[in-house]
Amino acid sequence: MPLTFRDAAVKPLWSDLNLEVAPGEFLAVLGSNGVGKSTLLNVALGTRSLTHGSVQVDGPVGYIPQQRMFDPQTPLRAKDLVGLALAHGVVKNRRPPAHQVAAALEQVGATGLADRRVGELSGGQQQLIRQAQALANDPRVLLCDEPLLSMDLRAQQRTVQLLDQRRRDHNTAVVFVTHGINPILDVTDRVLYITPHGHVIGSVEEIMTSETLSALYRTEVKVLNVDGKLVVV
Repeated sequence: MPLTFRDAAVKPLWSDLNLEVAPGEFLAVLGSNGVGKSTLLNVALGTRSLTHGSVQVDGPVGYIPQQRMFDPQTPLRAKDLVGLALAHGVVKNRRPPAHQVAAALEQVGATGLADRRVGELSGGQQQLIRQAQALANDPRVLLCDEPLLSMDLRAQQRTVQLLDQRRRDHNTAVVFVTHGINPILDVTDRVLYITPHGHVIGSVEEIMTSETLSALYRTEVKVLNVDGKLVVV
């Protein structure tokens, strides 16, 4: 499996997590602020330690971080930033092949941004560059931390289509942290829903119900289907 957690815990956020993410699976990670959704990704990246249990990552990892704007004075161009992702671990001063950088930018529809300084790009454009970075090393696992922030609806749809196509064409597992499932509702295979009282894992139909979420939050929660969109109240 590309990503496996065994009896994993990062206390006091979450514990007793047993999870296998299969090749090509699209896993949505949901929950309120402060429950440790981003921490889960950091554990998989190796930048946060477990307090109990184990995590195993099999293969290259791509990471799309939460949106943070680059300083307007950042001297790097978009293609330089993608090149840094490709150059990781190579001989000092050796440049990554230009065709690989170009291919990564083309995948996300950002070819026209290659020579633009990243600090001059809009928030949505900067997210495209981060997507290109994440895909540049042909990852087996894609870890996405709120990747739709700062994007308009059309850009969000393109991003979801990109990630869905990636997992279908390359069997890449996608772990997608989000506050709202509706933009990815049609592509999600399973949901990991985390709350301060525990977590549940299952299909959208199993997890996104009034009964399941009420039990998880230990209070009354209603899940409504409004014109094909889920509304949690």
